[in-house]
Amino acid sequence: MKNKIGIIISREYAERVSKKSFIITTILMPVLMLLMMVAPALIMNFTTQEAKTIGVIDRTGVLFPLLESSENIQLVNSDLPVDSIKAGATGGSCSGYLIIGEDAVVNPQSTAIRLFMDGPTTMEMEQYLTGQVSKAIETVRLQSYDINNLQEILDNVKANVTLITQRTDKADNAETMSGSISFAIGLVMAFVLYMFLIMYGQMVMTSIIEEKNNRVLELVVTSVRPFQLMMGKILGVGLVAVTQVLIWGVLLALMAAFVVPMVMPETAMAEMASYQAGTMDVTADNYELISTLSSLTSVGFIVEMLVYTTIFLLGGFLLYASIFAAIGSAVDNVQDASQLTSFAMIPIIIALICSTSIANAPMSTMATWLSIIPFTSPMVMMTRIPFGIPMWEIIVSIVVLFASFALMVWLAGKIYRVGIFMYGKKPTIKDLIRWARYK
Repeated sequence: MKNKIGIIISREYAERVSKKSFIITTILMPVLMLLMMVAPALIMNFTTQEAKTIGVIDRTGVLFPLLESSENIQLVNSDLPVDSIKAGATGGSCSGYLIIGEDAVVNPQSTAIRLFMDGPTTMEMEQYLTGQVSKAIETVRLQSYDINNLQEILDNVKANVTLITQRTDKADNAETMSGSISFAIGLVMAFVLYMFLIMYGQMVMTSIIEEKNNRVLELVVTSVRPFQLMMGKILGVGLVAVTQVLIWGVLLALMAAFVVPMVMPETAMAEMASYQAGTMDVTADNYELISTLSSLTSVGFIVEMLVYTTIFLLGGFLLYASIFAAIGSAVDNVQDASQLTSFAMIPIIIALICSTSIANAPMSTMATWLSIIPFTSPMVMMTRIPFGIPMWEIIVSIVVLFASFALMVWLAGKIYRVGIFMYGKKPTIKDLIRWARYK
């Protein structure tokens, strides 16, 4: 039995791993992920914006002297009539005109401030102009209190706080990543599992449907039992998913160990080394950034996340792939399978939706139970793990997940052995239940 299943596993694995699409996506995906992270910074560094001159018509008479120009936006005083600006008859001296109404200081939320542009504007320009006008209005309002050095007093009152999170339930009160970083990593890991469960689960179903239509299964089952064939397909495709995850993990670890240090500034690397040695000044302005980069570029952290991802991916895939295999054996084409696949897709979608809420409350009762329920545990648990949850919860979740797979594969096998010989009829839920009850 083991030898026959091994042959099927080898065939399913080799057929998919040797495809060019698998090789290309496996190698390019980490590179694309890295480019997506650094692309915004690169675009901002290499994109030069055209300088704009904005004419300011200040009807308050007090705001314009307080406005400051920037490298790309030059603010100049203007006295052009508003009607000519609205009509576009400005003579082309400025790219746009900012009109500040008389009641702007008293009621800036009104339509007293408008921007007229000879062409499209940008978000950066709008934010800059809004910030400058707001700052000027605040300055004028402060001056109205007639308190000497009021602005200086307010500047001295302001405080920037650096929050360092330490866990009292961890050894040596170890510092942990900020909640926002744990939130982001958890959601990314949940989405990765969501993608793999759907993609590879449907791959199992599609493969069975194709072989059933070609009548290949009728020949294969003369040499192996239907249960052996189903298990071989599930395990073979599962190994493909695990292989892809492991390759991604190795590539990410290599990037963290060698590529990131090459592109990061020397000062940032020195601060990161100081942080890892425990000698970094906790009052540093970029403490949170350095601590985050230290965790994300840690090979140990990446390996830990890779191990957990592999375990929960394998358990979740085996559970859902058995359902997809049963569905694939019961239908003759993908169109007929669409209705039945909703029973496998809905729990996966619910788990992904719940992950976004659980990331805000990873220690809640709801999060704990959804981490144990096998249909939601893979994605929910991967959302919680970056927050440093107790190990016993992870172990319980893994045990329940793989035990549920054993039960599900037993039920799916009973449906599979009947479904692969059924043609020309679209099965109902009652049919599947009846097939599962056959002895």
